Amino acid sequence: MSLSTLRATFQRWLFRVSGPEPAPIHLGQRRIFVLPTRFGVALGATLFVMLLASINYALSLGFALTFLIGGVAWVSIHHAFRNLVDLSIAPGRVEPVFCGSPARFGILLDNATLRPRPGLNLWPTGTPPAARQAPFDLPPETVSAREVAIDTPARGWLTLPRLTLETRHPLGLIRAWSLFQPDLRCLVYPAPEAKAPPLPFGSDERTGELGRGKGREDFAGLRHHQPADAPRHVAWKTVARGGPWRTKEFDGAGARSVALDWQQLPAGMGTEERLSRLTRWIIDADEAGLEFGLRLPGVDFPPARGPAHRQACLGALALFGHPHD
Repeated sequence: MSLSTLRATFQRWLFRVSGPEPAPIHLGQRRIFVLPTRFGVALGATLFVMLLASINYALSLGFALTFLIGGVAWVSIHHAFRNLVDLSIAPGRVEPVFCGSPARFGILLDNATLRPRPGLNLWPTGTPPAARQAPFDLPPETVSAREVAIDTPARGWLTLPRLTLETRHPLGLIRAWSLFQPDLRCLVYPAPEAKAPPLPFGSDERTGELGRGKGREDFAGLRHHQPADAPRHVAWKTVARGGPWRTKEFDGAGARSVALDWQQLPAGMGTEERLSRLTRWIIDADEAGLEFGLRLPGVDFPPARGPAHRQACLGALALFGHPHD
């Protein structure tokens, strides 16, 4: 058994965190750990020297000062521990993100007691001190929503790692902390291609009620202008008045839609490059209000539009090649 495996096993036994935990997570006495900070260790060494000097020279005032400061430091242990005990943690809200953007996990801290919890700090375990957020206070009988940002190096499901909740209240002599891992994950979409070619428009000859789309017969409204739009469909009157560029949309039997097909991409493109380009095209088509369809190996989304269709297509790209998800 390797050293890293032994260390991980020891940490799971010591901190009693072996994976995502069901909500709510209650911080009881056995889940809170207390140790002196560097400042606390230095103060302890100073008090020991003061005690030796007081014994050697029989200084009554030295004994009084040593035990007074030592008593205050001892009481701070109780306050640091009490600042975390009986807190409850639950997973909050998390929105899908594109690869490369930080995933922001919502964490709900519930303080059901009548005492405030000052000087709390929350971060992913292993975060260096320079990257940690500033401490925050938790009022009594309050549920506070905090955010934890996690880097997204790859697409797919990203599980929230183990978190650390720490306090050094009230004097900074004692560090009390607890580790936990809420059951929460974020869907990471592929990173959109920075300079993708124009949208691949296809023709859809459907007729009747199912064929209503971007045709050339009846005016249906305006949408954001795209570089691939024909100049004759630009709302020139709006542009002449100093307004934003808009393109006219028409309903008719000859519907015009965007066909996004995995097989139609260049043969030399890799899997991630294909997913990146399809992601960019989905974003552009959705922002333009266009109807688009997506065809992947084993998955086929018929032409549609709207937030639900956009999320379904982006989700299929995010989990492409991960059949267990």
